[in-house]
Amino acid sequence: MPAGPLPGIYAPIGPGKLLFAFFAAMAETEREIIRESTLEGLDTATRKGKHGGRPPVITEDMRHTKLRRRANGEWVEQIQPDLIIPTGKRKGQNPSVAGSHRAPAEHAKRETYPEAVAQAQHDFAALTGSEVPEPHTEAKALTIR
Repeated sequence: MPAGPLPGIYAPIGPGKLLFAFFAAMAETEREIIRESTLEGLDTATRKGKHGGRPPVITEDMRHTKLRRRANGEWVEQIQPDLIIPTGKRKGQNPSVAGSHRAPAEHAKRETYPEAVAQAQHDFAALTGSEVPEPHTEAKALTIR
């Protein structure tokens, strides 16, 4: 039974019950159509190499800088003011402290499961028909700089 400001006004009995069931079925069908078309659009975008969502604020270079400085004993709060966002809406600003804390955690997760990362890169390359990018390692980042 419906709730709200007018409870008891509509009781689904008789012909009203049939009409109510019809509209409910139509709404459910419409919802399924919207869901399927959304998933189809996301799949098409993924195949084109486009990914939804906001781009990450912490870039690979920023993450490597942070990891190197953390290895030298600096605190995240000391490192964060020196990092500058290169692109996007917050270009020229510093990343948040929370984002700065998340970056090493995400790196640690990637390092914990390197075979899963490698498999994901190969799957992506197979979908897009491109070469598999070489992963950045901390040793490479230190020699480049």
